[in-house]
Amino acid sequence: MRVDIMRSGHIARLAAVTGAVLAAGACGSPAGVAGVSTVPPAVAAEAAPAPDSVTATIPAPEPGDEPAATPAVTPPKGDEPVQVPPPKVSEFTYTFPVQGCDTSYQSKLLVLPKTTIWAAKGCSFVSPVDGVVHEVNIKNRWRPSTDRGQDREGRFVTVLGDDGVLYLGGHLDAVAPGVAPGVRVKSGQVLGQVGNSGNARDTASNLYFAISWKTEPSLWWVRRGMVEPWDYLDAWLKGNRTLSPAAETRALIERVGAAPKCAILCAAKATPDPKPTRRAKKPVEESKPVTP
Repeated sequence: MRVDIMRSGHIARLAAVTGAVLAAGACGSPAGVAGVSTVPPAVAAEAAPAPDSVTATIPAPEPGDEPAATPAVTPPKGDEPVQVPPPKVSEFTYTFPVQGCDTSYQSKLLVLPKTTIWAAKGCSFVSPVDGVVHEVNIKNRWRPSTDRGQDREGRFVTVLGDDGVLYLGGHLDAVAPGVAPGVRVKSGQVLGQVGNSGNARDTASNLYFAISWKTEPSLWWVRRGMVEPWDYLDAWLKGNRTLSPAAETRALIERVGAAPKCAILCAAKATPDPKPTRRAKKPVEESKPVTP
């Protein structure tokens, strides 16, 4: 009998304690089922630090303790760049055809595939490459009344280069002494002086410069220019002295033939027929009476 009473009393005390715990849990939970926490995990994690964790407070920096600014780094000056010569693209060495003077020229097609190199009168026209003098004209035969194509360059010299290309320098003021057909010349050798002979007589002095191939003098329109020269002039002037027009010249010959017909500025002006002169009539002498 006593055992039952003691057991019932123990159960009653256990029930009372359990009820108090449940009541406390219900009051501490914001909402939801009693005994189940609705606090977000992050908040719970902050509220309950992990075992063996250490909490520290970092003090604010004192005035004057700020880190110093990193100074700018100036790289040391290196050596000047080494000027590397352009690659050699041919076995020939070329020279810009006007030496000793300031020059200018246009890099575009105007009428003929040639260029006009503007330079002061008396500047040196030199051979662009090693070769042999082909044609020389020391007389200024051009006349505006006829404007013959073969005379338009005035005084000129052509050189057949060792590269197989013909080079023309026209509008010369004079041809250098000793320059004659068949004479061998070197690249840079003076062939004449810049002027304005031929149909350039009303312009500033200049060099008519053209690239073509060897022909008979009767095919004068070929020597006046067949290959556009400015890319080669640019290269020779800026230091690439091995850029050669030989390949382009050979390709053009294969396309148009060695003796193409004249297509631009071919005809000369018609020569006016001279007017017949009238002979003056002799005055009729009056007959005079004869005195016996």
